[in-house]
Amino acid sequence: MSFFGLDCVRKKERELERKLRANDREYNISFKYATNAIKTNKYNLFTFLPLNLFEQFQRIANAYFLFLLVLQVIPEISSLSWFTTVVPLVLVLSVTAAKDATDDINRHRSDNQVNNRKVQVLIDRKLRSEKWMDVQVGDIIKLENNQFVTADLLLLSSSEPLNLVYIETAELDGETNLKVRQALPVTGDLGDDIEKLADFNGEVHCETPNNRLDRFTGTLIHAAQKYSLDNEKILLRGCTLRNTDWCFGLVLFGGPETKLMQNCGKSTFKRTSVDRLMNVLVLCIFGFLAFMCTILAIGNYFWEVNKGSNFTVFLPRLDSNDATFSAFLTFWSYVIILNTVVPISLYVSVEFIRLGNSFYIDWDRKMYHPRNDTPAEARTTTLNEELGQIKYVFSDKTGTLTQNIMTFNKCSINGKSYGDVFDHTGQRLEINEHTETVDFSFNPLADPRFRFHDHSLVETVKLENPEVHSFFRLLALCHTVMAEEKTEGELFYQAQSPDEGALVTAARNFGFVFRSRTPDSISIVEMGEQRSYELLAILDFNNVRKRMSVIVRNPEGKLSLYCKGADTIIYERLHQSCSKLMDVTTEHLNEFAGDGLRTLVLAYKDLDEEYYNKWKQRHHEASTALDDRESKLDLLYEEIEKDLLLLGSTAIEDKLQDGVPQTIEQLSKADIKIWVLTGDKQETAENIGYSCNLLREEMNEVFIVSGNSVEDVRQELKNARTSMKPDAAENSEFLPERTLGKGVKVVADEVVNGEYGLVINGHSLAYALERSMELELLRTACMCKAVICCRVTPLQKAQVVELVKKYKQAVTLAIGDGANDVSMIKAAHIGVGISGQEGMQAVLSSDYSFAQFRFLQRLLLVHGRWSYLRMCKFLRYFFYKNFTFTFVHFWYAFFCGFSAQTVYDEWFITLYNLMYTALPVLGMSLFDQDVNDMWSFQLPQLYVPGQLNLYFSKKAFFKCALHSGYSSLVLFFIPYAALHDTVRADGKDVADYQSFALLTQTCLLFAVTIQLGFEMSYWTAVNTFFVLGSLAMYFVVTFTMYSNGLFLMLPSAFTFMGTARNCLSQPNVWLIILLTSILCVLPVVTYRFLLIQLCPTINDKVMFKVRQAKATPPPPPRRTRIRRTSSRRSGYAFSHAQGYGDLVTSGWFLRRPALSRPSGLPNTGRTTTSFSPMGRSAGYSPTGRPHVAKAPDVEVTSLQMYRTIADPTL
Repeated sequence: MSFFGLDCVRKKERELERKLRANDREYNISFKYATNAIKTNKYNLFTFLPLNLFEQFQRIANAYFLFLLVLQVIPEISSLSWFTTVVPLVLVLSVTAAKDATDDINRHRSDNQVNNRKVQVLIDRKLRSEKWMDVQVGDIIKLENNQFVTADLLLLSSSEPLNLVYIETAELDGETNLKVRQALPVTGDLGDDIEKLADFNGEVHCETPNNRLDRFTGTLIHAAQKYSLDNEKILLRGCTLRNTDWCFGLVLFGGPETKLMQNCGKSTFKRTSVDRLMNVLVLCIFGFLAFMCTILAIGNYFWEVNKGSNFTVFLPRLDSNDATFSAFLTFWSYVIILNTVVPISLYVSVEFIRLGNSFYIDWDRKMYHPRNDTPAEARTTTLNEELGQIKYVFSDKTGTLTQNIMTFNKCSINGKSYGDVFDHTGQRLEINEHTETVDFSFNPLADPRFRFHDHSLVETVKLENPEVHSFFRLLALCHTVMAEEKTEGELFYQAQSPDEGALVTAARNFGFVFRSRTPDSISIVEMGEQRSYELLAILDFNNVRKRMSVIVRNPEGKLSLYCKGADTIIYERLHQSCSKLMDVTTEHLNEFAGDGLRTLVLAYKDLDEEYYNKWKQRHHEASTALDDRESKLDLLYEEIEKDLLLLGSTAIEDKLQDGVPQTIEQLSKADIKIWVLTGDKQETAENIGYSCNLLREEMNEVFIVSGNSVEDVRQELKNARTSMKPDAAENSEFLPERTLGKGVKVVADEVVNGEYGLVINGHSLAYALERSMELELLRTACMCKAVICCRVTPLQKAQVVELVKKYKQAVTLAIGDGANDVSMIKAAHIGVGISGQEGMQAVLSSDYSFAQFRFLQRLLLVHGRWSYLRMCKFLRYFFYKNFTFTFVHFWYAFFCGFSAQTVYDEWFITLYNLMYTALPVLGMSLFDQDVNDMWSFQLPQLYVPGQLNLYFSKKAFFKCALHSGYSSLVLFFIPYAALHDTVRADGKDVADYQSFALLTQTCLLFAVTIQLGFEMSYWTAVNTFFVLGSLAMYFVVTFTMYSNGLFLMLPSAFTFMGTARNCLSQPNVWLIILLTSILCVLPVVTYRFLLIQLCPTINDKVMFKVRQAKATPPPPPRRTRIRRTSSRRSGYAFSHAQGYGDLVTSGWFLRRPALSRPSGLPNTGRTTTSFSPMGRSAGYSPTGRPHVAKAPDVEVTSLQMYRTIADPTL
């Protein structure tokens, strides 16, 4: 790193293998590994000015104005004063530099906040508190509960038995359920003995820094022994330590080399499509400027040759000034005069407009979330109009679409549905926060945050209905949840999946309280009575079985099997006597699924002791078999899980954020395609897809791509494409003559009949993103209405976004709330961060941020569309008024001997863009709107023109140039002809240069002001004041500058003495102004009238409709609950993982024995902190965090998947 903070040092040789030694900084420093400091800022105090100016002058326009400034200080060619360029140039550079400095200061603060966090590092045989930035590779550090992991670490030891630690990886993959990591026994023995840890000198050889979150390979060499290292022994930066008092780790990768930072992607300078088009147009304008100057220089040459000699008597030439040199000087003089085709005030105005529209987003109360006091924030001011052109939205799922809260809403028990509330007439009521909740005071161990509204279920429980008791007994016994009781009666549930947490909590409140477990028993409180069940076996869940069962013996010695799982799976295994009950339950399941709820079915059977003993023996043999163990166990499970008796079904809501289905529906109507990129399992993501209205039953087909090889994936994509469009071409169709930089061709959109969805797995996506396959994926995905990518890594999210950017001429937006979304947010044209449960990393990397996904529709359909519309109107009008202004000079050149004389007064040239026309166009660009926000929501189709670049394009630009050419002809030749050989009423002459200049500039100002009035759709008091005030200002300044007093004070600066009084007092002058104004706007009025009558745009139709409705806003659409009929029902355990049954029965789960208690129900309080329910029923938060809390340092209760004890009976 150099003194200036630039990465200009010689790049070190490519690292092939990482070698490091514990507690040996001198050895490790020799490899020059990165420290743990992170750096996202661009400048420092010394580099800001040179680097920022270098970046700004890379903009063609800024470099051009600097070049003009140099020309203007050369006396031989300068016909304008130097201050006409230097003042606006300095202003533009200063405003941009101030904005860049502010952004970089925020990045510095963010970096400093992270780099200055404290952690305990083992240095010189002592634990010292050090800053994160000072931690180095090879250091041993100590982490404590709820701390962020400082760097990528090799776990050495922990406070938990078997050297386990529990981590939350939400910042990496969005998953909030806990994961377990385990240290090697050889390092676990070090414990927290500082002396032993300080003596540890193990050497690690491992892979080089990379972005693979799910894989790690390496070896530890210690005491002449080699030990294999894998991902299960590594703690990654970005994780949070949970439910573990302390642990020690060895730093393997620091700062920019950690897997989190490797996945963050590079920060790129984002520019809008309007900016990119402007660059092209500015180059075209420069070419046209050079063309005009060349014509005028050639004209000067011929004039000098043919006419110039006649003037040498009173305009003597210098010896060296021949006609050729005169033409050369004239070329550069006209470059200065005609430079107003690209005025620097254009860029000043653009910055002001963007800033103003950014403030509208910040100030919008309808995007403010009062629950956690979070307003919307435009974190960048340069991308507003891009929000009006979005075609693809890439969204995270967990925390973005969903709240990651499971709520127990309804159930069906023995053919009766519970959960709905009815009035006295039998009509079903809509449940809201004011609906009366069930009183659970009869149960001292109930969770006070649980919400349920159907009182009949509680009454049935109290009446001791045997089926209802069996139903909740099953929920209390058939699970892998862990209960922790720190004080008597204060229960904390730690569930491996949020589904199970919600179900066990529901059973708890209805009187069947899961209290504790050991490897071979489950203790529950049934309606106040303590009962202990012997746990004989857990038949574990997996993705094929889609069910789990437990075999238990009750205190009376009766054997039972309890099973819960997917409806289709359970139904196949029911006893034939359940057929009628199954039909009724199926109706309830369809009803639940129609409400978007996740369902599962519960069943049981009683077992014969003799049969079970034989089965248990065969089970033991199968579980110890060396060959084909899993298939043998599956056969045994199938054998015992049959002839089940149906109990009923549960319905859980995976709570979406407020308004998500409505938002997705609105965006779809605006022809915005939504792709969900999530780290969750396929079934979970698919279920949420249906819940949030992204996937619909009405779709023709939803394709699942899950191939395990390149050819499988290719074939699946091809089959999907053939189904959607049987006559589809074999290869991609490219748009002719369109490229997206570096010669990449634009892939054409393919139209299909019907609506389709695509769901693709992470491993299949890895194959599909290969270079030979990426176009196959893109073609198939873009033919679908909705796309869901599951089990994707953060980098894959960015790769999907980059793929669309690479081949599609479309604007992309990525929205997420966690660190795993940062790379996607950085890759998209627009990045939106949601300030949610997963920290602020996404927000810090975003361009816009707010608290709820539903605000996205207002950001795009209102603010984005208005910003784009305003910017396009501004550019069209600005080019019109400046081209018209400049072209008049061009026509005048043919009448002044190509002498580079200006047609206007020099003061008018200076003030035209700064004073006379600046405020009216700014007023239009800040306040104009074709329709109000209510109509924008009512008609999302208004958004489509922005996606197609209909408001401003090369075609619109050339129309504008033609219009300017016509107006300039009228503005020059009408006054010229009208004043030719004209005298005043008193016989005095008015046909002088100064009168002509004044008349021409006055006509120009009136013409462009009237044109502005035609462009404006929404007049406000401010707009009217700006327009009329600017015209008044023109006359005030003109009469002042052309007064006798100023001429006497500075005769050389104010030469137009008395011209205003002499000229503007003539009636014929005002008739000329009226005539030119009418002739300038007449073609525009005619063209627009014919366009509206013959082929009106959607804006024309809507504005006509608004006028018919007398400009009253439409009634706000009623937010109805989106209900779908569905045959997709089971969502159980799709966020569950295989293997936890074995862990429960092995004894690894339990940290300490359950508290001893009397058999009767204790009279204890019922305080609990493990759940944060929201909405109308039980809420289960897998992290147990209060969802409205803002402080990140609040202690929270997290999932506990692997608690252990030293049990003497094991």
